[in-house]
Amino acid sequence: MSARAQKGLGAFCCVVVVFLVAPTLVLIPMSFSSGRTLAFPPPGFSLQWYENLFGDPVWRLAGQTSVQVAVLTAILATALGTPAAFGLVRGRFRGRAFVNAIVLAPMIVPLIVVAIGMYAVFASWGLLGSIAGLVIGHTALALPFVVINIAASLQTMDRELEAASLSLGASPLQTFRYVTMPAILPGVLAGALFAFITSWDEVVVAIFLTNPLVNTLPALMWQQVNTEIDPTVAAAANVLTLLTTVLFVAWVVSRRRASIRSKAGPWN
Repeated sequence: MSARAQKGLGAFCCVVVVFLVAPTLVLIPMSFSSGRTLAFPPPGFSLQWYENLFGDPVWRLAGQTSVQVAVLTAILATALGTPAAFGLVRGRFRGRAFVNAIVLAPMIVPLIVVAIGMYAVFASWGLLGSIAGLVIGHTALALPFVVINIAASLQTMDRELEAASLSLGASPLQTFRYVTMPAILPGVLAGALFAFITSWDEVVVAIFLTNPLVNTLPALMWQQVNTEIDPTVAAAANVLTLLTTVLFVAWVVSRRRASIRSKAGPWN
């Protein structure tokens, strides 16, 4: 590719990024508005909407619920996704392709269809408006991301390391603990991170599974937009975006540092 083509491609990518990110950036000044409604440009600047976000018990409880559900979802999805990835990558059983399609189905099926199905089933189980129901629902959505990341790590892992460990007298459990798990740990952590973000940002399923007593931050934002539009919604959106961005950037930086260390070798 010529230098001119590279510059043109870079410019095009920049335009696409600006087009995608610009609507999100508009929310930043709107969240500091001194007005009573969402307006751009804001008539003045004030911190009152962030004070309302962190001071109002309804918003604060929704934020705490979102964090709790996201953490539990990441833990449960990782615990279920790790053995599932092992089975799908290394297992040799009839119907493996069908099982793989079922595991990845939440990424393909429209979320509204998934939400309606969960609502019908969870209503009969008595899980509507509960932390358990939200965690189970979000785990189903997050599980494909965990399986994909761990499966990628397993497929690129050198199996000879495990064979060497077993030949030197280590048990299968010891081999998994000291050889396999450290090798796939970046994939496990990436899967857990994406599971957390999936739950943290999810709104469609949360709308169907929550109630006024158990609400997540995205679901509460949706309800507020439908009833009254004040800049607290913009402040909440910025908090959601900020935490997601910080986690993603931290993951990218850690992966890059790990890659640099692996290339440098143990003696550098």
